[in-house]
Amino acid sequence: MADLLLRFDMRNPDFGASSQALYDAAIEMSVWAEEHGFYGVQLSEHHASEDGYLASPIVLAAAIAARTRRIRLRFALLLLPINNPLRIAEDLAILDIISGGRIEVVLGAGYVREEFEMFGIEPRERPRLMEEGFAAIRAAWTGEAFSYRGRRALVRPRPLQQPHPPLWMGGTSPAAARRAAGLADYFFTENPELFAHFNARRQELGMESLPFRDIGTGFLAASPDPDREWARLAPYILHECNSYGRWMSDAATTGQYREISDATALRESGVYPVLTADDCVDYIRARGHNGQVCLHPLISGLPPEIGWEQLQFFAERVLPRLHS
Repeated sequence: MADLLLRFDMRNPDFGASSQALYDAAIEMSVWAEEHGFYGVQLSEHHASEDGYLASPIVLAAAIAARTRRIRLRFALLLLPINNPLRIAEDLAILDIISGGRIEVVLGAGYVREEFEMFGIEPRERPRLMEEGFAAIRAAWTGEAFSYRGRRALVRPRPLQQPHPPLWMGGTSPAAARRAAGLADYFFTENPELFAHFNARRQELGMESLPFRDIGTGFLAASPDPDREWARLAPYILHECNSYGRWMSDAATTGQYREISDATALRESGVYPVLTADDCVDYIRARGHNGQVCLHPLISGLPPEIGWEQLQFFAERVLPRLHS
């Protein structure tokens, strides 16, 4: 069966629930996910977003780690160019220890103009900063002293997972895929064509190809009445899709999101599947044993009571069939 995860980005537009309600719910839902056999929780990072997109995912992950014992804590993704790689290495090493070795790290270059302006980073510097940052984190996690920008650096304690926690790269371009081949353990993408660029570069470097993992669209909801549920979710789904779409349009990058005003057309695109229990089972099984599916129960500040309804229906009508 595909891995099941809960996904949180903590967007909170004006029509969403309060920030405290959302953060409280994210922690409680993570506990629920562990109790129901989910593989992990996936957290993202963005800054300078008016809707309150999660800016400190490591802090939220630490709170979740304190309430859970087995569920994996995946960052998909952390924005490496606007962060100090030594500080990331330190924070993640501590989190890996206190969580019992449960973190998975996806690093990305970012693409949102406002973020680079906020932190004083030139977007054209992203490739160099990605290469420098990956090298620094790998060196930091050896526990040995090394040189970073001409200065002595030492990061201790080491992470619990050895030789280091899973260290992947995400991206939306062939250049990012090829860069990942020389830096990361894996390339995190929903696009099999981009993944082919990753494997082609690995072969050029004398490394074996890796299997593609179908990570889906990052959203799934199960409902006894998908039409009714879609109508209820549409404002929240449109907000997320349009927010990503604006960022991507401004950065002239590509992806599964685009600005759209027609909720019906967005539903038909398949990016946001709201399905019956039967169709949900088929959808998850179609991802294969090497895939994953993310439930997104607090999308764009969705009131937690609605998210809980979806999770409870999923637990009652979908999970038993998957486990059987």
